[in-house]
Amino acid sequence: MITLALSKGRIFEETLPLLKAAGIEVLDDPEKSRKLILTTNQPDVRLLVVRATDVPTYVQYGGADVGITGKDTLLEHGMEWGGSGGLYQPLDLQIAKCRISVAAKADFDYASAVKQGSRLKVATKYVAIAREFFASKGVHVDLIKLYGSMELAPLVGLADAIVDLVSTGNTLKANNLVEVEHIMDISSRLVVNQASLKLNPEPIRRMINAFASAIPA
Repeated sequence: MITLALSKGRIFEETLPLLKAAGIEVLDDPEKSRKLILTTNQPDVRLLVVRATDVPTYVQYGGADVGITGKDTLLEHGMEWGGSGGLYQPLDLQIAKCRISVAAKADFDYASAVKQGSRLKVATKYVAIAREFFASKGVHVDLIKLYGSMELAPLVGLADAIVDLVSTGNTLKANNLVEVEHIMDISSRLVVNQASLKLNPEPIRRMINAFASAIPA
């Protein structure tokens, strides 16, 4: 049995064509089903529906053999657990593309604040990524951990800026925020439990190869 860990939402939807290329079709609709273990047309393949931030943990500790998760999640996971967290990362699947950026209110002169050496308050759920980024630039920041609705923080005076995922930028624009620095581009990666690959190499290698041939150009 090969267990694949996925989260609901954009990554799940964009993974479906890759699964189809591997001959795998999910028999349950994750948006309608309350089941957390989904069956497929392959009796030896099942899907776990977990939180996006938990995918690396499930794969690292053997709760799943394979997982698909964003580079942002892997970086936070790796920095927290040290290095890559013992995960084999064979493929950048080139799906669920977005970016991590610094954003601030349109009327906040971020560039001047940085140039003057001001200590900035920055709200983010990507604390490790933000800390690494600002440290590399020599910018002094106080990081405030939030789990959602990041755009509110500058609007109510909780923070000078935020570090968050940006896709279209429409949410920032709707809240009178602008991107002031690009940190990195993000896409989703295939991660594999190294012990699973040694114990069950053939079906996992077949899945990796099928995914590789179906990666969008």
